[in-house]
Amino acid sequence: MDRAEIVARFGGVFEHSPFIAERAFDAGFIAEPLTAADVHDGMAAIFRTASTDERLGVLRAHPDLAGKLAIAGDLTEDSRKEQAGAGLDRLSPDEHERFTAFNTAYTEKFGFPFIIAVKGLTKDDILAAFEQRIENSREQELDTACQQVEKIARLRLDGLLPENS
Repeated sequence: MDRAEIVARFGGVFEHSPFIAERAFDAGFIAEPLTAADVHDGMAAIFRTASTDERLGVLRAHPDLAGKLAIAGDLTEDSRKEQAGAGLDRLSPDEHERFTAFNTAYTEKFGFPFIIAVKGLTKDDILAAFEQRIENSREQELDTACQQVEKIARLRLDGLLPENS
């Protein structure tokens, strides 16, 4: 695959951040045969060595959980499926109010949205994680959010390259 094909296929793995796929390809980190593990390792290496501003940009590209974009139907297809899988598209009014309050408090405190790999989690699991992580320091939460971004990327790559995981 050439650079354009790699970016077209993997550019959205890190939410709205095709520069990661571009740099990983340019550095020779993405080569055939493509496996989810190898592509993830290469892209994660680029993410980890990106500037703080670039990593924050990746974090800020993620939508709020059960937030305005979800309500408006403006999530990426990956984010929509991930949130629906955790039941975030079927919240009661009270649950939605709790998510909105946590999203607002979290973003105000840390400067980026709450990010968690929701696959296999319930809305109650996610709310419990919100309650725990809101108490973290900014440094702790930046680390945790970046780890979660990498986990989300791996899950997405497993979906794109299931035969080679």
